[in-house]
Amino acid sequence: MTRLPKILGRREVDPGQLFRIEQIDLEFTNGVTRTYERLRSRGLGAVIVVPMQDQDTVLLVREYAAGLHHYELGLVKGRLEQGESILDAAQRELREEAGVAAKELVEINQLSLSPGYMTHVTHVVLARGLYEAPLPGDEPEPLEVIPWPLAKLHELIARPDCTEGRSIAALYIARDWLQHGAST
Repeated sequence: MTRLPKILGRREVDPGQLFRIEQIDLEFTNGVTRTYERLRSRGLGAVIVVPMQDQDTVLLVREYAAGLHHYELGLVKGRLEQGESILDAAQRELREEAGVAAKELVEINQLSLSPGYMTHVTHVVLARGLYEAPLPGDEPEPLEVIPWPLAKLHELIARPDCTEGRSIAALYIARDWLQHGAST
């Protein structure tokens, strides 16, 4: 197995509000040195929640997406807060965005956004046994909650308002996890 490159130095280039740009000087096992830039997340990571209304139906939320200036259909998601576990964050986000809580939460995977230059990790959490339990959230308007059959994921990803990669990946991961169990 290839050994990781040796870190020779690090320096912050741009201390932005959401991400910090960091330069890393590396030496690879063959002696080659390079400087890489990466975005270091200021947060503790994030969760994306797959809330199962029943065995066959997931709850999606429609939320304004400022980056594309449209409404996007996707999964409940949000940042981990200081001192909060992954499952606590998933439960909080579920209550704030979809107005429901879950009797059962299980982390089924993790996703990275762009591992070549970002440190951010999103934890995929499956939520079952849903019941009403709304909490006020930080969204500027209430989110529309839309039930969607897992059997029709192909129709969902064909829509112009469902483009967020983490939601799409998490839905397929959850569908396969539910079909084949935790061993996959």
